[in-house]
Amino acid sequence: MDGTTFGRTSLLCTLLLWAFQVSSGAVTVNVTPKVEVLKGETAKLPCTYTVSPAPSNTVVEWYIEEHGTRKRVAFSQGGDGKSDDSTPLTGRVTIEKDFSLTISSVQPSDQLDFYCQVTAGTAGVGEATTMLKVFFAPEKPELTKQSSQAISVGQSTSSEIGTCVTMNGHPQPRIIWFKDDQPLAEVKDRKEKTYMISSVVKEASGLYTVRNTLHMQLKKADKDSVFQCTVEYSMPGEQIKQKKSDTITINLNYPSEKATFSLLNAEPIKEGDTVTMKCETDGNPQPEIDFTKDGKVIVGQNGILLLKSVKRTEAGVYKCTATDFDNLEADLSGTITLNVNYIDPMNVIPAEPQVVKLGEDVEWQCKTKASAGHTVQWKKGSEVLSQDGMLSIQDVSYDKAGEYMCVGAVPSVPGLTAQASVNLTVKGKPMIESPAVGTVGKEGDMVTLECSAYGSPAPQFTWKPSVKESVSVEGNKVVSTVILQATAEVMKDGVTCEVANEHGTDSKTFMVSVKRAIDNSADRADKQQGGSSGVVIAVVVCVLLLLLLVALIYFLNKKSKLPCSKKDKKEVASGDVNNDIVVEMKTDKANEEAGLLNKRRSTEQ
Repeated sequence: MDGTTFGRTSLLCTLLLWAFQVSSGAVTVNVTPKVEVLKGETAKLPCTYTVSPAPSNTVVEWYIEEHGTRKRVAFSQGGDGKSDDSTPLTGRVTIEKDFSLTISSVQPSDQLDFYCQVTAGTAGVGEATTMLKVFFAPEKPELTKQSSQAISVGQSTSSEIGTCVTMNGHPQPRIIWFKDDQPLAEVKDRKEKTYMISSVVKEASGLYTVRNTLHMQLKKADKDSVFQCTVEYSMPGEQIKQKKSDTITINLNYPSEKATFSLLNAEPIKEGDTVTMKCETDGNPQPEIDFTKDGKVIVGQNGILLLKSVKRTEAGVYKCTATDFDNLEADLSGTITLNVNYIDPMNVIPAEPQVVKLGEDVEWQCKTKASAGHTVQWKKGSEVLSQDGMLSIQDVSYDKAGEYMCVGAVPSVPGLTAQASVNLTVKGKPMIESPAVGTVGKEGDMVTLECSAYGSPAPQFTWKPSVKESVSVEGNKVVSTVILQATAEVMKDGVTCEVANEHGTDSKTFMVSVKRAIDNSADRADKQQGGSSGVVIAVVVCVLLLLLLVALIYFLNKKSKLPCSKKDKKEVASGDVNNDIVVEMKTDKANEEAGLLNKRRSTEQ
């Protein structure tokens, strides 16, 4: 007998027992009212019962209800549990010894009411219902714009903003729209300015896909709005969770109401700069924009007017004008007054190079004009020589020769400067710098000597003894370098450098000597030894002086030449004292002075 036949027979017997029972009984069945489980996991539905009086044979059966009809899925009789064939749970359901029903790999379609029915012979029949709830988190919602085309403000109908789709959730999730992080009320009436159209698809897997499209009538204030959708779904334990989509913004067209014309340069404009001016309106898209200066049309591009290497003549009043055909009544214009700062080239008098004789005077004057307050400085290198445009040099020397720079600047405009330079040449007989002493390790070594001389025209060098030279120019002086052997004659008489030009001559002798080796460590040792010797000598001298003082006192006492006052008088022990000498030293300065005075008088007598 198969399970189905057995079940039907059992049910028939139960009905007969109800009809013809001669004594009454009671069956109480206990189950968990609701069991929650995630899709794919295992669900366990407990069932216990009590029967009074205790029956000799009890049957426990589990049923589901499909389309209004109950269908058994498992049963247990006499401790032997079996599952029924040809049910949605076949192969995934078992009935345990404690009569609980276990369902493996739970699917969304398993979300049903389960009935635990207990038949206890003459005691009767009892049942209880368990609701199985199946949960599965949906995928992250995907938010897409309806199209890349812009939405225009002022339309009489609502425009489609975007569509939000979330897939594979159970139970059916809910989509909530957000605008600028604020939730939008769910509205389904298409007559409203803001409403949503939602659709739900139950997939073959039993999971739900929800699609929701937002429609709105937008205003200009919505031009920077951010839209987002959130899927809200349930999980076991009455948890409500959410997943957020990415955000979208919309391309909104709206008419212009005002124009802004601005200068993009941060620093004051000076000649040679590139000037950028921008004209834009508060509408979208930007209308056509025209530029003029003093009534004359100037070509710009995309609202940008660019002036490269600007000149002072380009200063003036610039105007931009926009035309928006969606708002022809608006005044869409703006003006900029452009100031171009400048400084004229520096005017130096005299401008040509100056050639003066050694000891003469020279003077320059420097002037310029500028668009604002300016300064004029004379410099040689980094040294500032004058602040008033006049430069006078008295009693010119060779070191004054060189390039002088006149620099003009406008302090209020960073980088606005001009400069001019002049050269000063000093003519005169040559002059040799003081020569340095040449040194060698030993006689016969090679030595390098340099002879530096000022003079204009450039002097000619002659070395004695004659040797091959190399000549270089360093600023205002000429340097002649020679390499020769330090012979005995060279070390005795030195080497002579003679210079000459059309204005005169000069000569200097370079001496060559042997470099003395210095042992630093020995030198330090000598110094330490010398210091130690000094300390020893000082100690010895002090000891000698002390002994000399003691001997003097002893001598004076021996001769009875040291008088004492009655109060302070001390007798020297006499007699047999083993030849020891007893000496008393007084610290009273007055007594010492009196003793010395008596000694001097005794000597005079």
